[in-house]
This record gives sequence, structure tokens and C-alpha cells, in this order.
Amino acid sequence: MDERKKYFQLLAEKYPTMRALSREIINLTAILNLPKGTEHFMSDLHGEYEAFYHILNNCSGVIREKVDRLYCDTLSDEERKELCTLIYYPKEKLRLLRDEGVPDREWYTRTLNIMIELARTLSSKYTRSKVRKAMPEDYAYILDELLHAQKDEDDNQVHYHKVILDTVIEISAEDFLISLAELLKRLAVDRLHIVGDIFDRGDSADKIMELLTARPPHSLDIEWGNHDILWMGAAAGSEACIANVVRNCIKYSCLRTLENGYGVSLRKLTLFAQTIYPDLEPMDAALKAICVIQFKLEGQTILRHPEYEMNDRLLLDKVHDGQITIDGKTYTLSESRFPTVSEDNPYALTEEEQAVIDRLKAYFTGSAVLRRHVAFLYEKGGMYRCHNGNLLYHGCVPLTPDGDFDAVEHFGQRVSGRAYFDLADSAARRAFFSRGNDRDALDFMWYLWCGRKSPLCGRNIKTFERTYIADKTAWTEEKNPYYTLYHEEAICGKILSEFGLVTKYAHIVNGHTPVRTVKGELPIRANGKLLVIDGGFCREYHDTTGIAGYTLIFNSHGLRLKAHQPFESVGAALRANKDIRSSSEIVETERYRVMVDDTDRGERIRNQIADLFRLLQMYKGAGSDTK
Repeated sequence: MDERKKYFQLLAEKYPTMRALSREIINLTAILNLPKGTEHFMSDLHGEYEAFYHILNNCSGVIREKVDRLYCDTLSDEERKELCTLIYYPKEKLRLLRDEGVPDREWYTRTLNIMIELARTLSSKYTRSKVRKAMPEDYAYILDELLHAQKDEDDNQVHYHKVILDTVIEISAEDFLISLAELLKRLAVDRLHIVGDIFDRGDSADKIMELLTARPPHSLDIEWGNHDILWMGAAAGSEACIANVVRNCIKYSCLRTLENGYGVSLRKLTLFAQTIYPDLEPMDAALKAICVIQFKLEGQTILRHPEYEMNDRLLLDKVHDGQITIDGKTYTLSESRFPTVSEDNPYALTEEEQAVIDRLKAYFTGSAVLRRHVAFLYEKGGMYRCHNGNLLYHGCVPLTPDGDFDAVEHFGQRVSGRAYFDLADSAARRAFFSRGNDRDALDFMWYLWCGRKSPLCGRNIKTFERTYIADKTAWTEEKNPYYTLYHEEAICGKILSEFGLVTKYAHIVNGHTPVRTVKGELPIRANGKLLVIDGGFCREYHDTTGIAGYTLIFNSHGLRLKAHQPFESVGAALRANKDIRSSSEIVETERYRVMVDDTDRGERIRNQIADLFRLLQMYKGAGSDTK
């Protein structure tokens, strides 16, 4: 039996009668004519849990916009702010309001009716079935009834729904309000795209991962960033990745994620470091020790892989008498002590250093929480994604100065463009799922983190110089030509075509490079073909960027960039109803409203309908039961 015939037999089992088949065709055709759901794009979260949680809750301002539109004439500005805070943080806000003696029966009746009206508006672009699936299970029936009330001649439905709401308020008003607030946020955004870099810098990447893993199925995708791939490599057992993760966590004071979130103890490292640098504070000594271990492990990786073309990064062997010569220029090092570096074999770990890295590796590969989070990154993520006419990736598509796709050689293959991304995706999966048995794939995870021609990095990393040389002229990190050429519309069109997106409405959504608004940089490049949405969630970047992040909203009316000001705190949001101040810039307005029929999902549904019609013809030809 050929595959096609087998497929139609399975389809016939699902729709055994012409009536069932007709009903599904009608249902799918109706779905095609609904407006597309709202997509929310975020990038470079860098462990900033509170800011991320707030923007996730306010849906990049979508909730406030809907509230203002519906209630600008009936609620004051302060009342609208309080309503929004209640939706963002229902449990916490209710606790504060209870302390103030605010919630009574009248308050609950008024507030719940407002929230139900808001839910009706937000649910109007979805099928009733989809809305029902988004509802908290305990209140699904009640919410379904309240959202779909119909006015009738004798007001029977109005009375019926008033009785339902009165009973809810009597029995479980607070719990019901919390469930309704969660439904509102689910309806406001249909799909969340995280365009890389959940980890590092901030101290709560693990908490962000817990939020993401709790999202409804099929509502999220992740495009891996270089900081994500570093943690993924560490969890897979790459020693070079492990050393980099530990160094970053110590340097940027995000040890809470490492130790509390994932149970990685630095005790053996700090004890060893204090024997080498007894005059330093424990964490200062640990940072110095892990840096040397890192450069040794990276050197070993480079020596194993001449195809990486990174021999110029072999610098430990060039240190002599507190100085180093790079590209013909001699620099005095800020650190002259390298007690564990052997002149004969500078990239060999000492016995004690090997014991430290072995212990760290056991923690990283043995952490159940980290393994669960990384498995989720593999399940929901990839190197890139094409979705509804947009190409999403974190870093760059390596280019030559002439704008051609730069070819690289890995695993015996010479690849460029999309083929390079596909090869990298495949190798990253082998690294993790081989349980540490694929040495080349593990090494490649480190290359993806910082390789000169890595699509997740795209620059010549100068970690050694930034660590040991005070002269900042040595710090300049040359970037791939991509970061200059992506201002050109023709180049972006070439990239989009390479990934199969050839319509004039296609865009690239790019993270990775903070937009320095204080220097006049704009997130919109190449006449609107490329959008950079890393504006700097990380607090460390705020002085450089001038803002606290860009996000992107793509709804049925078009694309809008949202620029966000720094978030004060959840406490300020609760006490004073302070929201993140955001400004909106329209990137593209659709001439006609975008419907499900115009999306990737629409294409899949049209294919389903075509198959169902073929099955219908088979039924008619066979004289099948029409009941």
C-alpha cells in the first residue's frame, strides 16, 4: 500500500461519514477568515527576570492599549492603570488591595464585568474552541458561558449570566479573577518568539526558563542565541563552554542562577584559587583561576580544529615577562602571574585544574533542572525560523565583504547561507543527545559561542585582551561584513531569498546587537527589511543604549516596534501602578487586514481542506453513508 493511500485511510477513520467530513471542511474554511493572532517578538533577555516578566504580562503594552481604547470614556487614567496592574499581577495586587480594604462585592462585580468585556474583545479573533482551550481548566465552562452571552428579547441570558457571576463572587471571587487575568494575557498574544539570549548578565535566567516552560503548547518558539548555546554546550559536557559560563557568572555577579538555580557549586574552584592567589578575595581569586583554565581549554579546542581558523587566538604561549606581542605591537599585561601555565605546554591543565573542571562538569551534566531547561531549548528552539513571512535569527548570516555568503568548512562539509545554519542546528543537537560522546560536536558548541564565522557571533572575540591588557586599542573586535551590509535592502533581500522568503512583505527579525539610540542608531534597517530588536534588556547596557529594550508586535493590522524605558521594579508597579513606559513606531501597515488564510497556518489548513475534498469525492464515488 502506497503512503498516500494509507494517509487517506487514516483520514477516513477520523471522518467516517460525509456529514463529519462536511462539518470539518466548513469549520476549517471559517477559521481561514478570522484575523491572524498577535505575535510578540522579544530578544536578549539576559536573565533580567523582572523586566521580562513585566513585558510578558503587559504584552508589550497591548493590554494597556486595549484597556485605553475600551474604557477611555468610562474609567479615569488612574483607574485604567490600576486595572492593568491587576491584570499583570492579579495575586500580588489583590493582596495589596485587601490590605487597604478595597475588594467588596460591588468592587468584584464591577471589575469582573469590565474584565469579561475586555476578554470578549480579545477573543473575537479566535474560534470558540481555541478560546476554550486557552481557559484555565477549573473555570472553562463558566468563562465560556460568560464570554458568549447573547442578548435576547426577555433578557433571560442576561439574568442567567448575572446569577453565574453572583455565585462566582460569593464562592471564589479572588480565584476566578486571577484565572480571568491569565486568560486575558493568553488572548492578547497568540505566539511568543524569543530571538535568542535568555542567559547570562542578569541573575535569573532559570526563572525566565520556568516561565517559558509553563506557557501553553504551540504558543512559543526560541531562536538560539550565542549565550544560550554556551549554556547548552555546558550542559552537554563541553569543558570550554563550562569554563566560559563560570567565568561569565563570576564576572557579571549572576551566581544565583548558577548555584541556586542549577545547583552548581564553586567550592572546589574557590578553594583551589585561594591556594594559587592567597592575597585575593575568594571570588576575585576564582575569577583569575577560571580565566586561565578557560584560555587553556579554548587553546586545546583550537588546536584540535584547524578548520576554525582561530590560531591567532592562541595567546597564552606568547606571554613573556609580563608582556605580549599581538600583530606586531607589544603590550604590558595587567596581570603578570600565571603560576599554572607551563612554558613547555602552556595549554595543558595542571592536575588540580583538571580536578576543578571535572567537578564542574559533573555538576553541569548532572543538574536535573538545567537538563530539563536545555531539553526545552532543543524542543522549542533552533538556529532560525521562518514564520508568517518573517525570518528570525539571533546573530548573523556570515558574508564576504562583497556580500556573498561566506563558505566555511565543518565536519568535512563546505557550507554557506542556509545550509550552514542547518548544519549548525544538526551539530548542536548531536552534542547534547549523544550524551557527551561526540567530541567534535561538543567543540563546535564552543565555536558557535565565539567563533569568528559563527552565525551566532560574527565577530573576533577579544576576551584575553579585555582580561589582561589595559590598553583599550587592543580590545577592538572586528565584526563580520554582515553588520555593515545588512543596512542594504538588496543584501537583506538576498538573505530572505536564501531562506525561501521571496515576497516583498518578508522581513528579517534580528537580535544580538544592542541598538545605541543615544548615538542615533535606529532599529529599522534596509528600508524596513530588517528589524533589530535587541535594545538592551540587560541593565548593564542601559547607559550605552539609552533604552531598555525593543520588542516587536505583528498583528492583523501590521508590524509595530515598541521601545521600552527601564523597568523600576515589580514593587513599584504594584504600589504605584507604574508600567514600563513604551513608545510605538509603525513599521508596516497592511493594506488589507491579515487573516489566518494569509499565514503559514492558513497554508496548512488549505492543504487539509484540499485533502478533505478529495476524501469527500471518494465517499461520493463509493456511494458512502451520508449520515
